[in-house]
Amino acid sequence: MARRAPRTDPADLDRALCAAALDELVGAVLVLDANLRIRVATPEAAALLAAPVPTGTSAATLLCGDRPKRPFAEALAAGLPFQAVIPRPGELVGGEQVRVRSVPIPGDGGEDGGPPLGWIVYLAPVASGDGEAVLFHGMWTRDARMKETFRIIEKVAGEEITVLVRGETGTGKELTAHALHALSPRRDGPFRAINCAALPANLLESELFGHVKGAFTGAVKDTPGHVQLAHGGTLFLDEVAELPLELQAKLLRVLETRTVLPVGGRDAIPVDVRVVSATHRALRAEVEAGRFRADLMFRLRVIPVRLPPLRERPADVALLTDKLIAELNARGRRQIERVAPAAAIALERHEWPGNVRELRNVLAYAFAIGEGPVLELHDLPDELASLTAPGAEVVVPAAPAAADDGSPELRRIRDALARTGGNRDRAAKLLGWSRVTLWRRMRSLGLA
Repeated sequence: MARRAPRTDPADLDRALCAAALDELVGAVLVLDANLRIRVATPEAAALLAAPVPTGTSAATLLCGDRPKRPFAEALAAGLPFQAVIPRPGELVGGEQVRVRSVPIPGDGGEDGGPPLGWIVYLAPVASGDGEAVLFHGMWTRDARMKETFRIIEKVAGEEITVLVRGETGTGKELTAHALHALSPRRDGPFRAINCAALPANLLESELFGHVKGAFTGAVKDTPGHVQLAHGGTLFLDEVAELPLELQAKLLRVLETRTVLPVGGRDAIPVDVRVVSATHRALRAEVEAGRFRADLMFRLRVIPVRLPPLRERPADVALLTDKLIAELNARGRRQIERVAPAAAIALERHEWPGNVRELRNVLAYAFAIGEGPVLELHDLPDELASLTAPGAEVVVPAAPAAADDGSPELRRIRDALARTGGNRDRAAKLLGWSRVTLWRRMRSLGLA
């Protein structure tokens, strides 16, 4: 008697067909239902994750495991789309990383018709070194362009040529100048900095070039300026585009003759100074507008270095937030252990016109205003608290598994409930369990 072939479940055929179609069209994708369980996984997704992806698996458990930081799972459980860079499943320390991005599947009422029917999760490999945090002379980054800027600084630091740093306020222009000095043969010499926008022209001239006794009322002795004081070292001219035209001519002479003439003086004084300047303006546009000398521009910008603003490197927001919170924890009354998902999204979505300096101020505000170990959305200033729309990317570092002190599951449940405000449905999703499983485990641990 001939053996009958096993019957194939039509639902399995539909899923396989859907997975094959998605794999062909978009590559590595997971399709989740409203309970965050995987209903479809493309072959490329399974290959990228290097792990079995059976139907019904909890996406939170698969992608986040038991790691203490789970912002991606938290955002999904809260109904918020999100992006993140996470360790590859199974990689606890170091290892490869995967970029994940979730997109909601709208309900019957469209985008504003209530909770989503499910989610599409896009997966992509992270190139070697991509997303790795580095510290460079006081500046933290994960951004590839910022890392390239660091490489340029390292290459040109040893050259006896002028450098023009272009960047918005708060991007780290003075830190860059310090790095150029520290990496140069002049590192043992003085570093002098002056903000060309901070003083009126008459005072700026004296501060920059010095003056001789009797040059003006109150000049009771010869006083060297920043140019002389930087002899053998580096002179940093911040906001150099604000330098008045008459002083631009005098600075050009310093660069051409390597001498400085103090206010009221007759004899030029030899100086050995490397000039690093910075501006938030485009000097070429200032030249065209007649506000800056073209010959001085060419002298100053032999090597241009651009610092990208924080809004162009969103992955750095989460990194810098962690570093700045650690600084605040070290000297403040409050100890912040983590950032709530909604607050993290608001921080990522903000445009940051003041860049890292503004981020520092915002976190100092939140630190002072809020209470408890979690930085919540309502701790942030009003202009940020409304920014809960998704789109930014965070990087979730790999972390070693927590030590077992006798009740790791108890801690996980309490943490999930705290993160979801006591909402058991969302806590169960976050943990990758059903609501019944959560209730049973809570009861067995004396929490129900």
